[in-house]
Amino acid sequence: MTWEELENQCSACHKCSLSDTRTNVVFGAGSRSAEVMLVGEGPGENEDRQGEPFVGRAGKLLDDMLAIIGLSRGKNVYICNIVKCRPPNNRDPLNMEQDACIDWLRAQFRLLRPKIIICLGRIAGGVILGGDYKITRDHGKLTERDGVVMTSIYHPAALLRDPGKRPETFADLKNIEAEIRRVCERTYD
Repeated sequence: MTWEELENQCSACHKCSLSDTRTNVVFGAGSRSAEVMLVGEGPGENEDRQGEPFVGRAGKLLDDMLAIIGLSRGKNVYICNIVKCRPPNNRDPLNMEQDACIDWLRAQFRLLRPKIIICLGRIAGGVILGGDYKITRDHGKLTERDGVVMTSIYHPAALLRDPGKRPETFADLKNIEAEIRRVCERTYD
């Protein structure tokens, strides 16, 4: 399957009720040859309107965070979400909605074949890292599964609400940068 085929199929999805209220499917954005994949929980109002993940204030902060470690959504990362349609009132996606969308995310993984996955926030971290994951305890911890390094950081929206978490997130980013330099071949070309 190609990226275009996957995106077309995802755009036609009606596996859950989120499709009834969406303006746009928010499939993903960035380099489709990136070695680094960022995964959030789901689109918000701005993302639903524009059809692109992480826009608005949280997206601007994410761009700034990526720039600190030499990454850019237009150049060397791919960004997507667990669910591809906006939950009403920006609520957390329900388990059944996550389950309905997870195959789209798995297909994106298979096409991209990232070397590093960075989960943005507690929901993405819980889905991808699993177990008894807790963002407050586990952010910044690196783990490897099937040759892919995985970690999580606080969601940019959480950092906007609680700037006190920014210093530890900066430390997490610097550790992630070192790991990217260790395992990625072409990220900083």
